[in-house]
Amino acid sequence: MARHSAFIGSIIVAVFVAHSGPLGGAGSSISGTVKVTGLASNADAVVYVQQAPGTFAPSAKPVEMDQKLYQFIPRVLPILAGTTVKFLNSDPTPHNVFSPDNEKYNLGTWPQGQTKDYVFSKCAKPPCVYTQLCRVHPEMEGYVVVLQNPFFAVTNKDGRYDIENVPPGSYQLAVWHAKAKAQPKAVTVDAGKPATVDLVLAR
Repeated sequence: MARHSAFIGSIIVAVFVAHSGPLGGAGSSISGTVKVTGLASNADAVVYVQQAPGTFAPSAKPVEMDQKLYQFIPRVLPILAGTTVKFLNSDPTPHNVFSPDNEKYNLGTWPQGQTKDYVFSKCAKPPCVYTQLCRVHPEMEGYVVVLQNPFFAVTNKDGRYDIENVPPGSYQLAVWHAKAKAQPKAVTVDAGKPATVDLVLAR
């Protein structure tokens, strides 16, 4: 009898294990292209889920935005609200970092090899866009885009993007670009089934 009970128990456990994955609702991807009309490159558009249920902890480690060859690299940096950004100067000349947007800040000017941190914790209603500028070199420009959830991606020069591990559900997929815009699109994500959304931006 004990053997029989153990056998039945093992079957129950096996069935539970076999079904625990699908019942958990594995995430899937949203991918596609962004076309920016009137521009040669389709890079640097931030495609993101406008609102996702739940709360999301920011990155435990700072993410980096470099100043190199008199450019902000990456030029566009999407982050989760509350994330710390480490601004690095890799050029052999002093650089400055300031933003005229939202709560505004000026981190000062520092030489090659040094860094300054800033915590993006004051964005009350994401998305919040912070233009990054350098008082020493006014031609330099970059952007930090603060978002509510981690389901976002930046397009490459061909406009391709891929957002991974999006939980099943119905969402509004939005896009931010420095020089163009488009209305959000509805998208439904099913477990294990990639979704495709293409977007066209107008200046």
